[in-house]
Amino acid sequence: MWTGKTFNMSNFINDTQFKENLKKAYRNLVTAKAMAEHYEDNFKLVSKYVHATSRGHEVIQTAIGMQLLPQDFAFPYYRDDAMLLAIGMKPYDLMLQLLAKKDDPFSGGRTYYSHPSLNDEDKPKIPHQSSATGMQAIPATGVAMGMWYKESLEVFKQDDDVNMPIVVCSLGDASVTEGEIAEAWQMAALKQLPILYLVQDNGWDISANEAETRAQNAAQYASGFHGLESVSIDGTDFEESYKTLEKVIETIRTERRPFVVHAKVPLLNHHTSGVRMEFYRDDLEEARSRDPYPRMRELMGKYGFSELELDEMDAFAKAEVEQSLKNAIEQPDPEPADLFTHDFAPTPITEEKGERSPKGAEKVVMVDCALFAVEELMRKHPECLLYGQDVGGRLGGVFREAATLAQKFGDNRVFNTPIQEAFIVGSTVGMSAVGLKPIVEVQFADYIWPGLNQLFTEVSRSCYLSNGKWPVSMILRVPIGAYGSGGPYHSSSVESVIANIRGLKIAYPSNGADLKGLMKAAYYDPNPVVIFEHKGLYWSKVPGTKGATSIEPSEDYVLPFGKAWFYKKFGNKRKRKPCR
Repeated sequence: MWTGKTFNMSNFINDTQFKENLKKAYRNLVTAKAMAEHYEDNFKLVSKYVHATSRGHEVIQTAIGMQLLPQDFAFPYYRDDAMLLAIGMKPYDLMLQLLAKKDDPFSGGRTYYSHPSLNDEDKPKIPHQSSATGMQAIPATGVAMGMWYKESLEVFKQDDDVNMPIVVCSLGDASVTEGEIAEAWQMAALKQLPILYLVQDNGWDISANEAETRAQNAAQYASGFHGLESVSIDGTDFEESYKTLEKVIETIRTERRPFVVHAKVPLLNHHTSGVRMEFYRDDLEEARSRDPYPRMRELMGKYGFSELELDEMDAFAKAEVEQSLKNAIEQPDPEPADLFTHDFAPTPITEEKGERSPKGAEKVVMVDCALFAVEELMRKHPECLLYGQDVGGRLGGVFREAATLAQKFGDNRVFNTPIQEAFIVGSTVGMSAVGLKPIVEVQFADYIWPGLNQLFTEVSRSCYLSNGKWPVSMILRVPIGAYGSGGPYHSSSVESVIANIRGLKIAYPSNGADLKGLMKAAYYDPNPVVIFEHKGLYWSKVPGTKGATSIEPSEDYVLPFGKAWFYKKFGNKRKRKPCR
């Protein structure tokens, strides 16, 4: 555990820049505090959706938000409104989402308060954030893994004058007990990724406290992941918080390795507007004794700010908040038609193109059509990667569907992952966000279930809930169905479940030519695509499956989604028509 976190305040009393930062931080804190109090005063009006606020967490959130740069990526959680203010959002912006207004800059009125998605040039980038606790850790780590890959190609070059981008993933301490946190931290430590996991520990889940639910705090837990450095701090102390984060961020920018910062804070407001603290809390007086607001005022006094100056900043924040809510209330609600936009981003692949059956080409089995398609894509597009269980150089997939690819393109483009279906699926959100195109594989359809939460909550909903800002461009390959003697755990067909997830495109080809054409269409589609590849058709060894073997289409052959072959009645001529 890192211990280089102690600062002598006397070193900074005359630090002009820190004093200016302190003034900004105080304004940010009192604005977030005023918002929480104003929401409570207008509870019935603002409770259109359930919401949570940062009351008690303002200092640590402000300290991190102030230090993020436009090239960075941030993954806040639902209590992080002070962080959003610190990166440059206004109370009015947040209130548009609070009231589910049409002009909500994050989701267009589609989701809860403090569920941001942001792609502004002058602010850190924030892909879609869901409500599922801890789920953002895997997409966030996917962004860091994308940076790691791009840096291996020298897309980013280290320069003394350039601040290398980092990722910040904000978490509540209760969410660290999620298994998906372990998957994210494992990969961050294994690959040495440039990511900071900021854990805000207020001692509570909802009504269950830390003594009931956690064997250790987040920093102690993180110490078990070799290569993931951790530090614990008092998240109500701005000086300690700011300077610790400053040192950690500088280390990540230069050394490109992961950290956990565990910040102890009080929860001074309700868990959410729908779960009131007086229902169950027996520690409110103790929590209020750690209120960061009076502590911040005391620190401001030590730096020469007068009570009058502080009172004026308090009054300004209160007035701004009150006026912002009045203005937000007057804005229009979404139109009913808005419900049906941004399920998908527009695809450029709308017509069948290229040669399906080139003259002189040989017939190949279906698995080879898929292999050749991926090889052609990787040769043409350096942003294309392939990863999953056992797809790396030693084996090339248990069905040899990735054979020779690692040898041809290197271990940084074709690599094995741990047995982590959630990470395999969910990391594609982050990889896509930094401009990469991941092709990933779940080894058997039977084992897709640990990845279903990421597929449903993060991958499929990103385009819709970000109001079109963050479609997830990925391909998920799923070997499916019975073959030989696969038994009950290697022969399942799961398409009826996956087909009910809105926001996914699904391909289930019956032959090699279709598989290759659909693989190409999926790659150029900006949306998430699940390709079911029937194991019984891979080599056409199962009786009755010879038709899956086909002449390999040309490299430029693409087959759009939504069209299928229809046989004419009383004949064997066929024509491709739109599916109904």
